[in-house]
Amino acid sequence: MTKISVKDLGLMDYGAAWELQESILGEVVKSKQLQTADNSAGHFLLVEHPHVFTLGNSGKADNLLVNEEFLKSKGASYYKTNRGGDITYHGPGQIVGYPIINLEAFGIGVREYVFRLEEVIIAVLKHYKIHATRLDGATGVWLDVQDKMKSRKICAIGVRVSRSVTMHGFAFNINTELDFYQLINPCGFTDRGVTSLAKELGYKIDIEEVKRSVIENFKRIFECEING
Repeated sequence: MTKISVKDLGLMDYGAAWELQESILGEVVKSKQLQTADNSAGHFLLVEHPHVFTLGNSGKADNLLVNEEFLKSKGASYYKTNRGGDITYHGPGQIVGYPIINLEAFGIGVREYVFRLEEVIIAVLKHYKIHATRLDGATGVWLDVQDKMKSRKICAIGVRVSRSVTMHGFAFNINTELDFYQLINPCGFTDRGVTSLAKELGYKIDIEEVKRSVIENFKRIFECEING
């Protein structure tokens, strides 16, 4: 069975986590090229970031509604990244997942990979008796998609794939400070909301419990063995 190494990085600066991802991606690509026979397909990093806004390579800079000086006054930083998607926010209380995996080891392409990431989050939310689904034409995990006035995103997804190896990933709002989303058009949307698990349930969530659920559902949906 394909093996994935999982590591919880705790609270880490976005730039440092990005640099770590690039380093691990290089190792996974090299292992793939050497056809290493240890059945290892990569790594799955879990992390929380200090307040930061990131813009994808297909995003529009004007979806950031304030200037960088204002962001600094709020204790937030800003990065233009090499992932797909538009602008999003990361901060404490949010689970950010960075799978750095060889898709060829799973026999899947990018579209199926994103579908499975969404499925992981949908399964976690089902455990909390929240019905979540996808929104046609958009990535991520949403609630009440049938009602545009009520629809809201609870998990954003933006990935990059290089030589069939993934990086970046998902941002799952758990106890997230949602006021920060007022500073952007989240993922480029101006007519849909953003929510968190805590807001939906009405109480602060044990984030470690959610992480365990994420890992278990990742293992099940990607049919892999988890180390670490």
